[in-house]
Amino acid sequence: MRELNIRLVYIATSPLFLNFLRGHVAFLREHGIAVSVVCSPGELLQEFVKQEGVPGYGIEMPRRITPVKDLVALWQMYGTLRRIRPHIVHANTPKGGLLGMIAGWLCVVPVRIYHMRGLPFLSTSGWKRRVLRWSEKVACRLAHSVLCVSHSIRQIAIEENLCPENKIQVLASGSGQGVDAEGRFNPACFNAETRRVLREALHIPDGALVIGYVGRIVRDKGMDELAEAWARLRERYPNLYLLLVGDYEPQDPVSDTVRRLFSEDQRIILTGWVRETASYYAIMDILVLPSYREGFPNTPLEASSMEVPVVATRIPGCVDAVVDGITGTLVPARDAEALTEAVERYIRQPELRQRHGTAGRERVLSEFRQEVLSRALYEHYRRLMQAKGIPSG
Repeated sequence: MRELNIRLVYIATSPLFLNFLRGHVAFLREHGIAVSVVCSPGELLQEFVKQEGVPGYGIEMPRRITPVKDLVALWQMYGTLRRIRPHIVHANTPKGGLLGMIAGWLCVVPVRIYHMRGLPFLSTSGWKRRVLRWSEKVACRLAHSVLCVSHSIRQIAIEENLCPENKIQVLASGSGQGVDAEGRFNPACFNAETRRVLREALHIPDGALVIGYVGRIVRDKGMDELAEAWARLRERYPNLYLLLVGDYEPQDPVSDTVRRLFSEDQRIILTGWVRETASYYAIMDILVLPSYREGFPNTPLEASSMEVPVVATRIPGCVDAVVDGITGTLVPARDAEALTEAVERYIRQPELRQRHGTAGRERVLSEFRQEVLSRALYEHYRRLMQAKGIPSG
């Protein structure tokens, strides 16, 4: 292994972001880059530090706007970067991006990268929209380079004058992390017995069809429309089940009505938060993502890699992850009727499910393998370091 002569710090608001780094850290270490991570503290951070063998620093960064706590987090981050003295700071998520770029600028870090993984201000209004938009502009201004997870989000960033066109780019075909399509998300790794055992554990009968959802269970993910579509579909198809792989969050909570439906319906399975999701995709027949806002959702790519067709909304981010009519179906956001019709088409046409699932895996293998993104990321780091006169080995 090459000597670790370059120090890189990843910064993000939530420890959930660390899932995006799995697979990349080992690649970067092999190429001479020592990785540290900074995010809000918690069990996920501790587990990641132990598993990946990297230093981790817990700094509380609430997702919501909290001026006093944000100033405290900025001071702590400034001190942390002063101790590490990194060559590169790569900050992610809106709050982590803003604080990371300010702290990196104050510490005169040679290479500062802001990774735009979504634009929360698009689904807000009033003063909150103005504050969120301002934070994006500041993060872009203080960064030497701005990366974007998808071409559609990049276009919006340019049109909104958040970042100059020549400063923002998409690596490879996009995506926040790529997909381990030949390892974790390979349908060949899950035989009929493995699938039967998991179905049995979840009380899903043999022969039942499964609609799946993977992610945070919050309003912005389209849970109202999913609940309405489910209410229609469950009456038409007695052998249909809804599998929700994720958990509720206090920020942007679902309504009491939706929460009651999800908890009381015997044909809805709510797993809670799950780290290894591949086996759950293996027992799905259709994945749904009725979200209102995305950067580049990885769950459609993971489902495609597992040969599961996807029904998602026609919004920035999702239009990059799903090829309408080829790997899945795109429907208008906030349209429960269109969501119902798209899912029902797959229920009634098993050959369509198979065709779109097969095409989805072929696309992931061609464009979104994790090692492709790791290589593109490393080469980007190397170019920026060379431009700053930093030897990269």
